[in-house]
Amino acid sequence: MAAVLETITVPRAAGFPAATLAPIASSSVSALSARRKSINLPEFRGLKIQSSSSTRSLGSTSSRAIRRRGGIVCEAQDTAVEVPSITDATWQSLVLESDLPVLVEFWAPWCGPCRMIHPVINELAKQYAGKLKCYKVNTDESPSVATRYGIRSIPTVIIFKSGEKKDAVIGAVPKSTLTTSIEKFL
Repeated sequence: MAAVLETITVPRAAGFPAATLAPIASSSVSALSARRKSINLPEFRGLKIQSSSSTRSLGSTSSRAIRRRGGIVCEAQDTAVEVPSITDATWQSLVLESDLPVLVEFWAPWCGPCRMIHPVINELAKQYAGKLKCYKVNTDESPSVATRYGIRSIPTVIIFKSGEKKDAVIGAVPKSTLTTSIEKFL
């Protein structure tokens, strides 16, 4: 049996009068509690509480057991798409020898705009599943591929078809820009 989490009430500093943000030493704790406000967040139905009654032992020396009452489960986990990484070793087989067009994102973990474009690439991978393959290349771990294609700025998204570079988009661009580029080669 699963119960849906309906609403979560979270106190927020923006919801407090300015006087309550002063140090506790200057006002009483009960006065703070009396003035505290809360806000209601919009309803979200993606998480459910899953009840279970499994028992786990804490070890051979302890006779106590932990009874787990349930956990929170994200129902959207089956729809998540993780864009696979490629390296110098897998580049030839996954990109250049692919029978489908391939979108490759060149990125690095320290790059802020790269983190902004990751969700867009994930959405495109899901949207074009079966028509387009999507991969990502960490330029710090696979510098020879990045050098071969003249990657000087990241994020850079390159579309390959029949092993040839067809188009490149540099920077954290909107999804519509990438979609327009993809549609030319499908």
